[in-house]
Amino acid sequence: MILKPYLALACLLALATPLAARQLDPAADPEPAAAGAGTTPAPATRFTARQDTPGMPSTSATLPRLASSEAAIQREARSVANGKAELQPLDFLLSPEEILRHPNASRRLLGAEVEPGTAARLVWKPSNTFSGMAVDTPVLVVNGAYDGPTLCLTAAVHGDELNGIEMVRRLMYELDPGQLRGMVIGVPIVNLLGFSRNSRYLPDRRDLNRFFPGNPHGSVASRIADAFFTDVVKHCDRLVDLHTGSFYRTNIPQLRADMTRPEVADFVELFGDIPVLSSPGNPRSLRAAAVSAGIPTVTMEAGEPMRLQRDMVDVGVKEVMTLMAKSGMYSGVDLWLNPAPAFYDSAWVRANASGILFSSMELGAQVGKGDVLGVINNPITNEQIDIVSPHDGRILGMALDQFVMPGFAVYHIGIHAAKGTQAQSLSEEDAAGAGTYTDQEADEPADQVNRATPDTSDSPNRSPDDMFDDE
Repeated sequence: MILKPYLALACLLALATPLAARQLDPAADPEPAAAGAGTTPAPATRFTARQDTPGMPSTSATLPRLASSEAAIQREARSVANGKAELQPLDFLLSPEEILRHPNASRRLLGAEVEPGTAARLVWKPSNTFSGMAVDTPVLVVNGAYDGPTLCLTAAVHGDELNGIEMVRRLMYELDPGQLRGMVIGVPIVNLLGFSRNSRYLPDRRDLNRFFPGNPHGSVASRIADAFFTDVVKHCDRLVDLHTGSFYRTNIPQLRADMTRPEVADFVELFGDIPVLSSPGNPRSLRAAAVSAGIPTVTMEAGEPMRLQRDMVDVGVKEVMTLMAKSGMYSGVDLWLNPAPAFYDSAWVRANASGILFSSMELGAQVGKGDVLGVINNPITNEQIDIVSPHDGRILGMALDQFVMPGFAVYHIGIHAAKGTQAQSLSEEDAAGAGTYTDQEADEPADQVNRATPDTSDSPNRSPDDMFDDE
């Protein structure tokens, strides 16, 4: 019986939305929509190249009809009837009169105007590159029909991380501009120079995610970071930076966020049922720099580098769609049932011997203190050394089976902690000994940089190896 008001609303919208569509799109067919048109899935977003170069065509996608609002209500009703979801407030569904009172405006980005209800493919060109030649980095933009915030999605800041690239592609091409409030900016491959070389790093072996917000007068890496931060990131109201594990390690889907920041904590609550590690992050990372600039930002980790994992991509896409639905940016999304992020402290478990790693536990497994996580086999002596968990918790990340040596970070154990607790362990990169650049060292030649020791001043009971230094 609870569904009757919503089904009635669906009927009203089915009659009203063709009129609204004609008012918003004067070029639309004046004839009423055919029966059943409201339940037809909206076509995939059509991106068109937008440039201000004289002589170049500048076109944009046509604003879709709004009849899919009825389909959104029907999908919501079916989910509730099947017990798959609780009834969500339908605040994102506006009446035709309300739609006309809250139209979106054109947005200017990278020298181009993106009209409301359209999608465009823009180009970001770093002001400085290693070769001196411009590198055209694609930027996908969907500007919704209605006013709202700007959400940014960035992937492949590390050029060997593929899962985030596919997440951005799917999300951007599946969005219906006619059902979107605000704008979504997607940059599938930030580090195009690293991606083209199958490398995590820039050509000079610098980690781009250790140079934000950048310096227009610094090293090439600093200048690239500054250009991206100025040209793209500063246009964002919220940002999700997509990553995977590093150095032959893999992660379950998880968020990295500074939960001591109220605006970031509120942002995290909009996601689904996903583990959250609270940390401020490396101060030169994109996440930390954006937060310092007043942009609520999280890092989403999912999977391993150098390969595409569809299951990880599926989770990431659903998390972002849940975020957009709960924040009122997008309609017609089946949400996770009672989304409630879990919060973890964490610690790395390291190898104490050399040999071949054979893991006994799966990624994401719950483990107890004293459980055997894996075995290191010495291929010469046949000696076997157990790796034992020092904590009760969950495996948030782990090394793939490979050759390891003493001190190698093998298992990342998530420990249940109170909301807002800052995680204290290193990321995969810093746990592996790759370290990071300090502010003073960031613009020195890569082969002259001394690796920085993480600051432990706020954690006197932990060694530098246990500090969490971000993705």
